[in-house]
Amino acid sequence: MASRSRSRARRTGLMLLVIASLCLPSTLSAQDDRRPSFLAELARGVAFDPTTYAPAIITYDARMRDWKTSQIFFQHGYLERNPKFTATGLPYDTPLTYEAGREVILRDAVVHLQVSAIHNAGTRSLERVLIERHPDKRTLIRVLGWIERTAFASYLAYQLSHQHYRQARENQRLAVTLGW
Repeated sequence: MASRSRSRARRTGLMLLVIASLCLPSTLSAQDDRRPSFLAELARGVAFDPTTYAPAIITYDARMRDWKTSQIFFQHGYLERNPKFTATGLPYDTPLTYEAGREVILRDAVVHLQVSAIHNAGTRSLERVLIERHPDKRTLIRVLGWIERTAFASYLAYQLSHQHYRQARENQRLAVTLGW
């Protein structure tokens, strides 16, 4: 299981490296007036857009805080409610080890990164089509695309993280109350 997640993380890293290399100009001439290819422009836009990474980073942080603050309860015999983090895959059962839980969280973050990248690529592709049809509205289309990507990233990050941040705060409060 751990080797699969490492393999997937390596593939994702390799994919990002290939995309980044596509973004590099083929020549370094200052006289080159050619426009970059659509794919290179798309890859560069997605790779350097913070809305591509924000949901994955925020969700990873929230889930790790929840997971870390839950460990003290597991040490005192509490069971895990989330079946994704139990050894059997059933709710209210023995939790995974800390490392195994961290790997689950990391795999999910990679999936969230992929969702954001696909969404951003689609949005940027639509922007390009609209700009080609309406070149006089280029700034408006770019601004609306930026707003849409930001709104999507914000919504996704909130939906995927708010319950985990709340649970982490509750775990900390309860641990203090119990004297742990």
